[in-house]
Parts: sequence; structure tokens; C-alpha cells
Amino acid sequence: MSYDYLIIGAGLFGSVFAYEANKRGKKCLVLDKRNHIGGNIYCEKMEGINVHKYGAHIFHTNNKNIWEYMNQFCEFNNYINSPLAIYQNKIFNLPFNMNTFYQMWGVQTPAQAKKIIQSQQAKYQFEDPKNLEEQALMLVGEDIYYALIKGYTEKQWGKEARELPPSIIKRLPVRFTFNNNYFNDRYQGIPVNGYNEILGKLLKGIDVKVNVNFFDDKVAWAACAKKIVYTGMIDQYFDYQFGVLEYRSLRFEHEVLPVDNFQGNAVVNYTEREVPFTRIIEHKHFEFGEQQHTVITREFPDKWTLQKEPYYPVNDEKNDAVFQKYKVLAATERNVIFGGRLADYKYYDMHHVVASALNKVAQEFGEK
Repeated sequence: MSYDYLIIGAGLFGSVFAYEANKRGKKCLVLDKRNHIGGNIYCEKMEGINVHKYGAHIFHTNNKNIWEYMNQFCEFNNYINSPLAIYQNKIFNLPFNMNTFYQMWGVQTPAQAKKIIQSQQAKYQFEDPKNLEEQALMLVGEDIYYALIKGYTEKQWGKEARELPPSIIKRLPVRFTFNNNYFNDRYQGIPVNGYNEILGKLLKGIDVKVNVNFFDDKVAWAACAKKIVYTGMIDQYFDYQFGVLEYRSLRFEHEVLPVDNFQGNAVVNYTEREVPFTRIIEHKHFEFGEQQHTVITREFPDKWTLQKEPYYPVNDEKNDAVFQKYKVLAATERNVIFGGRLADYKYYDMHHVVASALNKVAQEFGEK
């Protein structure tokens, strides 16, 4: 055995684990089936702009320790995520706040906004909401729901809102202040030189092989290390013996435009179901770029198959029950550490991934 750890996946979880293990004198080999490291936070340079190839990634956290940990590897800028939404050619601020309510109803005070929302909520007091539509109407009323939630959500999940479980939208952030900051977290920003700088530093001095699919020769790869750190789909590791877990996928169309500013904001959502994409990302605005050209990405929700990238786990009762079976089976694998959003079948933000990786490291090395 040449290595202490074979790490499947060069995304954030695998890279943090590799960095920490290497720091403790352990020899690691990292494999990734893609042709680059970094997983979904990988950036591709186009026209001098760091393009978030797999969708917008804004680092944010309330955890000071995680923030300071990440600042070892990069300097963050002061980007604040303030997305917009377009519905019937009208622009609304997100998340729902006083700017949104002024744009929708012309109200100027919190009392005026609350009065309208409460009058609409009163029509939809379901004792036990049976689906997403009932849940959303009960929380925010029909105006916000039909303009800014229904179409976007149905595109995202590929189903009617009445077919989706209420758990997807248990609570909606509604602010009665003129505050367009999407996140409430204390720390927020984009790495000044892009996310690739972080991944390069995490994996510096560690053996990495890209364009390698672990499952093409699972037995041989597993034999090269004492332990495996697995960050892929948990059902795939166990040959789908309890069934295939469901995901939603995404498709991205990147376009270089000969203008210096296309939409004036990094993220603009398109909430009508008739518009096939959910949002347009203009990447230069993440880093306050002044390039003469711009790069935009249209993000299309996509039906997932085993041949496509899994992005969003479908955490309904059926899938979660199947996942629990895999979780029990994973606990019996003494020399395999499972971690990350695919192995945990859970949608994580980046700070959750880093925290989870550090917790697994602490457990592995008896430091907790």
C-alpha cells in the first residue's frame, strides 16, 4: 500500500481532508473523474474573468473559525450577494424585503407591507399544508407566490408546485427592512483570485490524478491505500443495491459578450416558468471586474440521469428512506470515510462542507 488515504473527489471536502491529513504526515492520493480539481467551485478563466463553471458560489458563514480557516488560503473581497428577480419584465429585489414590497405594491412602510401580506395570508390558513403551494401561500400570500416563487420553483424541480412536498419551503425569509443582502451571515465574499487559488493551496504537495474514474478499477485503486475517503454518490459506492437516489441536474450555457456590462448584477433570476432558464450569472460582478468584455451563464434546470452531474438531492420521504439504508451500510465499512454532499445525500453550502471535513479529520485522528 503506497498511501495512507485514497481520496475520491477533488472537491472542497476531499481537498480539505487531504490538506489536513498531509499536514499530519499522512500520504494521500486524490482522484477525480473530471479534468480538473475543485469540484463544483472550479473557476475557468475566460476573457480575464473567473467564470464559476458550475453555477454561482458565494462563500458565507457565521462561523468565525471556518472564516479564519479559509482565509489561510486566500483573501476574500467584500462582495455582498444581492440577487434580482425578473417577472413579466419587472425587476424585484431578493430576498423578500421592503424594496421588494415597494416594487410590488408601492408601499413605503413596514406596517403597510405587513397589512397586505397578512390580509393575503388569512385566505390560506391550512392546518396541515399538503404541498409546497399551500405552504407558500400560507407564508407569504398570492402576490409574492405567483410572481416570485411558483414558476421558479417548478422549473427548478421539474414538477408542479402542488406535487412538491411542503418541506422544500418550510419557511421563507421575509424582511421588513430595506436590506438586499441575501445572506444574514456575518462573513461573506469571493476569493480575490478565484476559488482555484484555494484548491491549489489545499492540494499543494499532494498526489492528484484527474480524468480518473475510481469505479473503472475500484478494487485496484482501493488496494493502493490503507483507507478511502469517499465523496461521491453513496448509492454508487454500494452498486445501487437499495435503488438509485434521485437528484436534479443543471445545464450551463456560457457566452462571451462584446460589452462591458450586460445586466448590472452578478445574479438575476427569471421567475416565469415560460422562460426556460432559472437565472443569468454575470461573473465579472463577483469581483468588480472592469474588463471590456463580459461573460454570462444561463442556468437551466435539467432532469437527472446517471449520465449527468447530480446537483440537488431530492430529499423527499422516499429517497431519504433509501438513503438511511445506505447510511447504515456505510457505517459497517471500517476503512472508508464517507463525506460531502453526495455521500451525505444533503445539499451543503461551502462552509458546511469545510466544517464537515474538519469534523471528520478530528474524528479520524482522535482530536475530538
